[in-house]
Amino acid sequence: MYFGLLQGLNLKDVVINGGSVAKVVLVILLFFSIFSWVVILQKVFLFRRSRRASEKFRVAFRKATDWREFKQNGAKYNLSPLQGLFLAGYSEVTYQLRLSPPGSKSHIRNMEAVERSLQRASVVEMGRMEKHMGVLATVAAVSPFIGLFGTVWGIIEAFQRIGAMGNANLVTVAVPIAEALVATALGLVAAVPALMAYNFFQSQLKQWQTSLDDYSLEFVSLSERNFTESK
Repeated sequence: MYFGLLQGLNLKDVVINGGSVAKVVLVILLFFSIFSWVVILQKVFLFRRSRRASEKFRVAFRKATDWREFKQNGAKYNLSPLQGLFLAGYSEVTYQLRLSPPGSKSHIRNMEAVERSLQRASVVEMGRMEKHMGVLATVAAVSPFIGLFGTVWGIIEAFQRIGAMGNANLVTVAVPIAEALVATALGLVAAVPALMAYNFFQSQLKQWQTSLDDYSLEFVSLSERNFTESK
């Protein structure tokens, strides 16, 4: 049996003829790999669409002369995190303008409240952009150890077979050693892309945070210029 496996040994043979523990390890690693790729593709599409929406949002925002009208037409920018900041800042600005005494000129009384609303919105938007990043971190950190467990288990099975058969030829240990090597390889296959994607997306998130901070400053500056009492 094992001699036939040795002659034509492949991944399918290893999985079919492997032990229950080895199969569980391989299934877990395969699930981790597929799940991480789903997250990676989702993030790629999310960041790409959000970036395009944000570019259009900035152009439209800087051209806008009436924030009320801009808000009413802002549904097409919902994929942009900048839209979330605008809605939060606009809500606080309009709230303060409504508090102005009747007959007096409407103005912002507390600029710090506007800044805090933008900060809260920034946290919410960054949380949305960071969603499922923990999956990539977990896969990158855990997969090599699961693969190592499969490797150790395969070596243990190899020694058990050597003890049971009383010899250490290649036919005896081919399948368990193959299981061990496949577990190691699949652990790396799952971990390496997840780690690379995690690091790449972290750099992208830093750029998004910078973009949100920059827009917050721009919004505050325009609010002070147009709605403070000194105008």
